[in-house]
Amino acid sequence: MGKMAQAPNPAFRLLDDADDQGGARVRRVGGLTFWAETLAFRTVAAREFRDVTDQVAGVVRRSGVSQGWVGVFSKHTTAAVVLNENEPLLLQDMGAMLERLSAAAGIYQHNDLSRRVGEMEPDECANGHAHCQHLLLSSSQEIPIADGRMDLGRWQRIFLLELDRSRERQLVVQVFGA
Repeated sequence: MGKMAQAPNPAFRLLDDADDQGGARVRRVGGLTFWAETLAFRTVAAREFRDVTDQVAGVVRRSGVSQGWVGVFSKHTTAAVVLNENEPLLLQDMGAMLERLSAAAGIYQHNDLSRRVGEMEPDECANGHAHCQHLLLSSSQEIPIADGRMDLGRWQRIFLLELDRSRERQLVVQVFGA
């Protein structure tokens, strides 16, 4: 079947071109702003809970959005984004739970690098446990924005959760609203 030409959507009008504001990717449509920034981190070790709440709040402030949503997305299959309380003993408990559910010392087919297919990094390591742990978590979280601030609960913080080893990591933070 041939491709059908699609008429432009009259409800979607770009009011200005995308601009690059200090590394942010910005679009404004009608009264809405779409603002995205990529944040870079160097993690230290497996099961590191890196509190990134303040960095995400900074993106929300720079966007100028007063009502809307912010999404935080990990670009990695062995690093998750989670919301929880930043209490050191709880973080230890959660890390221990992940280790019990999918132990680093366990047996994983993925860890047999001689049998793996597909592209691998030069420093590829045995990390089947980290992929399995990530399966239980999420790559992203969405947080409402009210009055220009994230509307988190009293104890909620945003974490980049490293599941593998010390690595360079990236989070895409995307703000949408008015």
